[in-house]
Amino acid sequence: MTKQHMNKQDPGVRRHNFKEVATGFTEEQALAEASRCLECKKPLCVEGCPVRVQIPQFIHLIKEKKYVEGAKKIKETNSFPAVCGRVCPQEDQCEGACILNKKGNPIGIGYLERFVADALEKSLTPARLLAQPAGRPQPPLPRGEGASKVKKVAVIGTGPAGLTCAADLAKLGYSVRIFEALHDTGGVMRYGIPEFRLPKRIVDFEVKAIKELGVEIELNAVIGATLSIEDLFKEGYQAVFIGVGAGTPSFMSIPGENLNGVYSANEFLTRVNLMKSYDFPKAITPIKIGKHVAVVGGGNVAMDAARTAMRLGAEKVYLVYRRSRTEMPARIEEVENAEEEGIIFKLLTNPKKIMADSNGSVSGMECIQMELGVPDDSGRRRPVEKAGSEFMLAVQTVIMAIGTQANPLLTKHVPGLDLNKWGYIVADEQGRTSVPGVYAGGDIVTGSATVIQAMGAGRAAAKSIEKFLSK
Repeated sequence: MTKQHMNKQDPGVRRHNFKEVATGFTEEQALAEASRCLECKKPLCVEGCPVRVQIPQFIHLIKEKKYVEGAKKIKETNSFPAVCGRVCPQEDQCEGACILNKKGNPIGIGYLERFVADALEKSLTPARLLAQPAGRPQPPLPRGEGASKVKKVAVIGTGPAGLTCAADLAKLGYSVRIFEALHDTGGVMRYGIPEFRLPKRIVDFEVKAIKELGVEIELNAVIGATLSIEDLFKEGYQAVFIGVGAGTPSFMSIPGENLNGVYSANEFLTRVNLMKSYDFPKAITPIKIGKHVAVVGGGNVAMDAARTAMRLGAEKVYLVYRRSRTEMPARIEEVENAEEEGIIFKLLTNPKKIMADSNGSVSGMECIQMELGVPDDSGRRRPVEKAGSEFMLAVQTVIMAIGTQANPLLTKHVPGLDLNKWGYIVADEQGRTSVPGVYAGGDIVTGSATVIQAMGAGRAAAKSIEKFLSK
């Protein structure tokens, strides 16, 4: 039996709405897919998962039609199964390691994870119970006089790393407070990933479960500006975890990047996803999109930006990428979705200059064709310009989706904190930094990575913090 295909909206319909593209497995599909699992005694899929979800066990529960129990099993090690089931690159992680992948037919682990997570959301079981590891109830937090003996931990950032670290520490009985710079929770899960890939009700559901563990969240709190880490220690916090991500956009430093109509993907997606600019003027944040749009980049963020621009009314959206499709870092599924929706791929193409009209707005983009040379440090073949191959793209909007960098707002105010040459925090595999009691994980340490890799870093740091505080 081959892998079950996920049901999706018709491309001609979905390119005009922000509803979720994938509609999920039916029960029949889930049971058929689960029946393919061999339940290996030495499951390589678990080794391929950054947070070590017990995959054969949760799939076995699906076979028994115990869907909510399957979600509980995942939640023993993964606080966000509904998120990971939708956006994690399973093909490079658990499914990539599946023994059946040797024949190119791995179990649809991500699809099954989403199925049980959605069953969990639809059930009316209290979130507090769902977030607990099976057989290990949450230690009750002391009240009254004993409350002063509870050790306090501060977490900075409500992205996947921070939320995971906070949840694991709360389950161990620590008093945890998360400080979030924005006015809503979820970090990149909310501001970076579009509604059609990850509905925000999913983020809300997962965050609610963490709050019901006793975790407190303070919004609009910019650590590094309103408070310093030193202030947190003075307030009685005995450890601090930094999970602020890496949200400073990168640009190409080509002429015209300062014109009206040029966005970073970070700003563009934040305006749409967090500020709901697609609903302007009901929402107060506007966004302007030309009839023709160019998105520069080849990763998942570029796909998200291009597909969002299409949904905002662009007639043509070009995806400009300097390498070939083979080298694209975006998930195959997202590339296929973009093509189905009519995104025009300009591969082996690189921008040279953004052109202006008389009003200082974008009127076009000069590009040059590329060819692939020898591999670079990433292992991908280095793109080289083809002399005399310049051409123009008539566009009114350009979105740069070529990566992000570390934001120094917090890190520059922490004396003794070691940073690497790119400004990322230096931390070991347990999340320990050069400052005693200060831990870090996620994109602020590794640079841009996946949601589940950030979760794995948050989990490792929580274990390390517990060891540190237990001394």
